[in-house]
Amino acid sequence: MERNTQNENLVEGRNAVLETFRSGRSVDRLYVLDGCQDGPVKTIMREARKQKTVINYVEKSRLDHLSETGKHQGVIAIAAAYEYSTVEQMLENARSRGEAPFLILLDGIEDPHNLGAIIRTANQAGAHGVIIPKRRAVGLTATVAKASAGALNYTPVARVTNLVSTMESLKKEGLWFVCADMGGTSMYDLDLKGSIGLVIGSEGEGVSRLVRETCDFIAAIPMKGEIDSLNASVAAGILAYEIVRQRG
Repeated sequence: MERNTQNENLVEGRNAVLETFRSGRSVDRLYVLDGCQDGPVKTIMREARKQKTVINYVEKSRLDHLSETGKHQGVIAIAAAYEYSTVEQMLENARSRGEAPFLILLDGIEDPHNLGAIIRTANQAGAHGVIIPKRRAVGLTATVAKASAGALNYTPVARVTNLVSTMESLKKEGLWFVCADMGGTSMYDLDLKGSIGLVIGSEGEGVSRLVRETCDFIAAIPMKGEIDSLNASVAAGILAYEIVRQRG
């Protein structure tokens, strides 16, 4: 992980980290010195578990690299620049508009610029929200907010523990899921109307196997060039607007 240069997102020191949790501010990740189990650190970890924050146990060299002050005291928190929404709020958002739900789910997007660009596309395409996993994915950092060009103020983003479980729950709400994969059916030959979730995979690995198997459709984007893949945010944009076209 690269050094975090967004000062408003990085919180160092035991008192500062504890107060961040107790204030109710969303925290994407907590880094704790491996083996450190004294009273104050246990208190911080208890607060982190209440918020279901991802906890990473790391070596001192990792904390030193992340630190901007050199006074991390064995704990560093990466706070979210924006508050997260919930999947339930997204569904209510769709109901209040009298529209079939349209959600975008991201399976392991780690580049903040890609996440910001996808949130921007989601807003313009009329999606009711974006869902991201807690692990192996970037959270709502200041870089993401900037890349979204203001869309983060209007497009809700939810973080979930398990993407597959979330998809299974949403299927009970009537949603169908389509993911992008070059081995699938041409997106022009699929019926993408109605309540739908668009799943976009990570920059390097694409959609993970279990998530792919949970999808109802596999959509291929027609490509004429010599390379066989698109940037994740570009793929999201193309498929999102095919959904917009079909929804009318």
